[in-house]
Amino acid sequence: MQSSAGARAFQNARLQKKLKKQADAIISAAASAYGQGRYAESEALCLQIVQAVPDHFDAMHFLGLSVQQLGRLDEAQRLLERAIAIEPRSHEAHNNLAGVHLALQKFDAARVHLEKAIALKPNFAPALAGLGNTLLQMNLPEQAIELYDRATALKPDNADALCNRGLAELGLRQLDRARQSFERALLFQPRNVEALVGKGLVNIELKNFDEATGALEAALALRPGSAKILANRGRLNFETSRLEQAMANFDAALAISPRLELALEGKAQVSLAMGNTAQAILACTTLLEVNPGSAVAMALMSACFANQGEIASAIELLDAALAIVPDASLIGRKIFFLDYLSDADFAVQQAARKQWWDAIGAKLPQRKLAPRQLDPDRRIVIGYVAAEFWYHSAGFTLLPVLAHHDHNKFQIVCYSCSPVRDAMTAKFESLADVWVEAGRLTDDQLADRIEADKVDILIDVSGHTTGNRLHVFARKPAPIQGSGFGHATGTGLRTMDHLLADPVFIPGSARHLFAEKVHDLPCLITIDPIRDVPPSELPMLRNGYVTFGVFNRIYKISDEAIRVWARIMRELPGSRIVVKHTLLDDPLLRDGLIARFVAQGIAEETVTCLGSTPRHEHLRAFAGVDISLDTFPQNGGISTWESLYAGVPVVAKLGHGASSRAGGSIVAAVGLGDWVAENDDGYVEIARKFASQPEHLASLRAGLPARIAASAAGNVETYTRELEAGYRQFWRDYCAAASDRGDAC
Repeated sequence: MQSSAGARAFQNARLQKKLKKQADAIISAAASAYGQGRYAESEALCLQIVQAVPDHFDAMHFLGLSVQQLGRLDEAQRLLERAIAIEPRSHEAHNNLAGVHLALQKFDAARVHLEKAIALKPNFAPALAGLGNTLLQMNLPEQAIELYDRATALKPDNADALCNRGLAELGLRQLDRARQSFERALLFQPRNVEALVGKGLVNIELKNFDEATGALEAALALRPGSAKILANRGRLNFETSRLEQAMANFDAALAISPRLELALEGKAQVSLAMGNTAQAILACTTLLEVNPGSAVAMALMSACFANQGEIASAIELLDAALAIVPDASLIGRKIFFLDYLSDADFAVQQAARKQWWDAIGAKLPQRKLAPRQLDPDRRIVIGYVAAEFWYHSAGFTLLPVLAHHDHNKFQIVCYSCSPVRDAMTAKFESLADVWVEAGRLTDDQLADRIEADKVDILIDVSGHTTGNRLHVFARKPAPIQGSGFGHATGTGLRTMDHLLADPVFIPGSARHLFAEKVHDLPCLITIDPIRDVPPSELPMLRNGYVTFGVFNRIYKISDEAIRVWARIMRELPGSRIVVKHTLLDDPLLRDGLIARFVAQGIAEETVTCLGSTPRHEHLRAFAGVDISLDTFPQNGGISTWESLYAGVPVVAKLGHGASSRAGGSIVAAVGLGDWVAENDDGYVEIARKFASQPEHLASLRAGLPARIAASAAGNVETYTRELEAGYRQFWRDYCAAASDRGDAC
């Protein structure tokens, strides 16, 4: 018995040795097949071995890798786990299992095995890079960069690690470092598509649009059917205001990959920019189906709600997005939308601005400025930072000021932060002593330029609207900073010294809530006199009924306002209302607006909607209006001035926040204080009272332009001299305080 058992053991040992020898030959063939991409053949060969020798590590390992390449990830995970059970100290097996976990988006599991691989072999570059990739997916970019640095120190030509490091740096807004990473990756692999795309993305952020175009076109030439690259080209076209091309790019990307998030985001953005809210809603809806937690989708859908006047819903979506990503642009958008919310008073509005400062501005390093020549009477350098040096409402408020500045006493530097250029841009440029195309400058580069220009007083025009450079103002590159003209409702920045306003717009009782010190002008804003609109007869004299007009952005039209307007129309039988705005070319928004009037008992045929027209036609449309009705809680600005210049008085109401007092500010500033109400009843009474006085309206219509010209608010030269007096006082106060501190140069 013992002899027989011993013989069997001897025979088994010989058999195992023979099988091992055969297995070595087979595994060599399997490795060759795997290396040549013949994964099914590699799988079949490895199966022969593990069926005969179940604990053959190399065969089990290659079998797992082959199955992974064939797309059977769950099976690959099980096989690689068995390989590790056979040989727990294989750093390569741990690394490869982590790759499967990463593909399955099991990031925690991937991290465990990569850390094990590195513990087994600390200088194993693939595991270091893989752990960097995993940490990047886990939104830990700083830690990922450390791993990429270790990997590239061991293998400097690791283009993938360099490229992924660039993506991590891009996510951290380390733009120059990201550009260097992508360039270095391309140095080793000039045809690396991901590095080319990364180079394109970082150059979009850096506003180097020509370089971005070259990189993306090169990537697309190498991978012409890539939906991702097409979508990124769409983003580039969107950033450079080529909306038709951008839409074509996004549509092409979605034809290839209908649920690609980047393309859906882009299509929604372009649709909103082109005034097609319905198309934007469809893109956002699909995007939220693909990714219910997409903060970008929530923000874009909030804009769709805002376009339809559903401000509360828009803010609710923004709050949901902010809970996911506390992004500066989202906080800024919420600040903007709060100006349209009836319940948002001064305290609520300024609290939101403080949130931006606490989350964003307070964390930015402030500049230490060189001492200035403290001569209170010298020529002062004024810098205007704006994204609105073009045909934009804020541009209309600033242009007359620049046209009347005293250049003997003030040097004017304009920092243009928008890629948009038009005929008005050329006017602005001609009025500046120094013109700087700042749109392509990073925040630090722009701050450097402002310091180099030795700007004494830096004025923000954009506030918390699109294209603003509040990140620059948070760095305090000028000794005195102020905000006004475009969105003068307060910034919340502790580095902003002054806010240009007036006593009606921001009453004394609310000023303690502002981060800035409020400086009063004759009026919040002014515009150039409008002289190319011929006088018109009062329409009600020929019509026999009163026609009201609302020539404001339709997302300023709140349900509260429509209820009050409907009440006025019901009290004035036969009355009609004309609503005019560009977005009313969109059937969805036009029909929705009319439905809101009908819901308040107003007959559809008494509501006229007019869409976009050239400005001269827009102004002439006031000839069909007897009385304009200001929107609330967000009032009109330029539209109020345009109505007054056309001879059409405006009924305004004072609210409880800055944005709800702009109309009253303008109307009172030209001497029409009796057209400004304190509440809804007063608003209705003003409209009813003057609608019954056609002779008075006709006289007022004829005399309004002269009344405006006689006012300090409407006389743009007088307005500018008062503004300059304020600037001079800012500078004198600064000089006095700096002298007391001993800061003179």
